[in-house]
Amino acid sequence: MGSDTPSRPQGRAGYRVPAPLPDDLIVWPAEFGTRFTVFVDTEEEFDWTKPLDRAERGTEAMNALPDAHRRFAERGVPLNYMIDHPIATCPRSVDILKACLADGVSSVGTQLHPWVNPPHEETVSGPNSFTGNLPVALQAEKLRVLTEAIGTAFGERPLAYRAGRYGIGPDTAALLAAEGYRLDSSMRSGYDYSSERGPDFSAIPNHAFRLGELIELPFTTVNTGLLRAGGAGLYRGLSGISHGRGIASRLGLFSRVSLTPEDMPQHEALEAVRVALGEGLRVLNFSFHSPSVDPGRTPYVRDAAGLAVFFRWWDAVFDLLDSRGVRPASLAEVLDAAGGPGRT
Repeated sequence: MGSDTPSRPQGRAGYRVPAPLPDDLIVWPAEFGTRFTVFVDTEEEFDWTKPLDRAERGTEAMNALPDAHRRFAERGVPLNYMIDHPIATCPRSVDILKACLADGVSSVGTQLHPWVNPPHEETVSGPNSFTGNLPVALQAEKLRVLTEAIGTAFGERPLAYRAGRYGIGPDTAALLAAEGYRLDSSMRSGYDYSSERGPDFSAIPNHAFRLGELIELPFTTVNTGLLRAGGAGLYRGLSGISHGRGIASRLGLFSRVSLTPEDMPQHEALEAVRVALGEGLRVLNFSFHSPSVDPGRTPYVRDAAGLAVFFRWWDAVFDLLDSRGVRPASLAEVLDAAGGPGRT
């Protein structure tokens, strides 16, 4: 394939991910209780305001990770580090992560950023940053290269996957299964990236479900407010009104809240947790980007004061979850509770 290999699909819209069938929803064992997980998009640092660049492979932010890991460990919270190619091939980053894994409950998984992941046979562009838009053979080879790099670095092959930019496609599940993965967390419930030629997750619930041979554990997004039943359709509609989304949020009518401290205020996140628990969600899936723990690396944590806010967010969330009897779950516990294909 040459450097001008086109992406797939050629139209404006990306992959509209179909809703799971009712029989595919995972019924968690009663003894598992209600739990939460934390996935960390563990990646290189780059300028979020500039176009993607293959040369941006810096990993200095990883030096701040041990202190952040300690804070989570003190709360008894395992972290699932979803690492990409610059991290997996950086000896210092690998050593830092191995020290974090010494807690015995955290894990390392895979995150594929195609623009920094060999082979480099596609042009770097917005549509090509969604791996699922690339030719299937190129997707498979990028995944193989990254999976083997992680296996070599850590002595065992990863079992969990997240696509960079949530960029899955119709072939992703089969490609992952062929590499031995058991869990995917690439779907961001309720989000729609089709305007960027990315996937549309409008039909995806927060509940975990079976995706072929895989378990799909979506990144949790909760609609809050008096009109929350309007869901993704209402959120799209508000975009057509000047400042509509902000007004609806301030009036307590409708907010879309992902379970992350990145651009999601603490009071809204706490309400989202309450709503999710009230709706019976059994596994809440939280997330953040690893460079955020090093101030100035992401738009979400710009300075030391921002980092303090970041950690206070987590403390408040953990306090609420603890008060409701919601315990953290490791990747191993999630896989064990979900069981094999077809288990309910």
